[in-house]
Amino acid sequence: MLADALNRVPEGLTEAMALVDGLDDALVHGLGRPDESHLSALANLAAVFAGSPLAEPVNEAVGKIEAGSVTDEHLLALAGARCALLGAAHDALLAGLDQALSRTRSELVALAPRRSAPAGVRSWLRELAITGWRGVDHEIAAAGARAVPGLLEDPQYRRLAVLVDGLAAELRAAAPVATQPQVPARRWADLWARALLTAQADVPVSPVNGRFLILGADLREHPTAFQVQVHGLLESGAEVRLARTSLTAAKVDTITGASVWRLLEDFPVLLTALAKHQSVELTGMPQTAFGDLLWDDSRAVAGEVTDPFATARVRLGGAVAASVAPLERHPAAILEPVLLEGYQTGEGRIDLGGAVLDVDPLPAAGPITPAMVAASSACIGLLRHDTGGWSVRPLAVQALVRKKPVEAHTGDWALGPTEPKAAKAEALAGAAVEVLRERAGRLLRK
Repeated sequence: MLADALNRVPEGLTEAMALVDGLDDALVHGLGRPDESHLSALANLAAVFAGSPLAEPVNEAVGKIEAGSVTDEHLLALAGARCALLGAAHDALLAGLDQALSRTRSELVALAPRRSAPAGVRSWLRELAITGWRGVDHEIAAAGARAVPGLLEDPQYRRLAVLVDGLAAELRAAAPVATQPQVPARRWADLWARALLTAQADVPVSPVNGRFLILGADLREHPTAFQVQVHGLLESGAEVRLARTSLTAAKVDTITGASVWRLLEDFPVLLTALAKHQSVELTGMPQTAFGDLLWDDSRAVAGEVTDPFATARVRLGGAVAASVAPLERHPAAILEPVLLEGYQTGEGRIDLGGAVLDVDPLPAAGPITPAMVAASSACIGLLRHDTGGWSVRPLAVQALVRKKPVEAHTGDWALGPTEPKAAKAEALAGAAVEVLRERAGRLLRK
């Protein structure tokens, strides 16, 4: 049944993505000088929203773009329309997956709007849209970075600051974009629209008690940041729900591999639970309405040793999933925990007998290798969807290597590598972490 869901293309998905591509192509060219093909694409976008609350603002935005007098409000309408289309695509894909997995989901939580981004950021985003990605030079790219320090001063805008900083950095690296053979139109449009739509409500948060059974950890490493997103099941009374929590640390590009775990030493309870496969008892842990635990190590106590594969086999099927936050409703944001068994492997793929999943690149900060995945018979992973279709990001595998059973989890090295060669490399790299930390402390003291 899962294979059927992965192969099925929801009705209207292709058409919806074509409309998104039309808007993205217009952003590549620039809304300040659209040609007939871009105006036609924008008109098609507006036509889809006829009879909806977005009909009037999107129609007005398209008319103003044609007249050459676009404003922030018009761009906001286009970003909202794009977000709505991608949200509908996300919902259709997720509904098919939920049906195949017999997974129920809590009702969507409504959010009230909050104040919008500062004028400086809106001005830069407007300039990007009018100029188009092909028109971005070093000066335009640098203007985004200049807005970041002001955003960082207000805690409400820190996520926006990271987003703007990242987009500006990518544009600086590609500038002048006119000379680039290709433009990542979908990615840059995603970031642009997300920045415009940053006016969102405070997400409801409430304390929870219960036992957190860890399924696995998704490791994300970038030159300037490292994030661990831990997925698991929260047992609270008779209820079992899917839950997750994220830990993020800033870093420099010289800190790589297993040494990145040292950046999270302020969270010993969670790191120990990952490394030793322990459950975690939570008392008053803040949790958002969308299933995210706002991790506070002081509200957690490591519990008994558990088997993530046994947990997945017994409890994952009946767990209730949280609804998805409005701005997270995007096909590329789908990350659904699943247990896969009885499959065939080969050439970086897992064949479910009717559907083939590409295996995502494996993180250097964990012990799972391509050889382990190729020899595996069971996998706890995250199902993902991108332009090319479905893929899986392994969090844990059970395999037979040299006729011996082997089990590996991405969080096994949370307290340091257990493999001798990796441990030696980490010891050398770890010294660099301590030196950088000491130098940073010295600068702060000054």
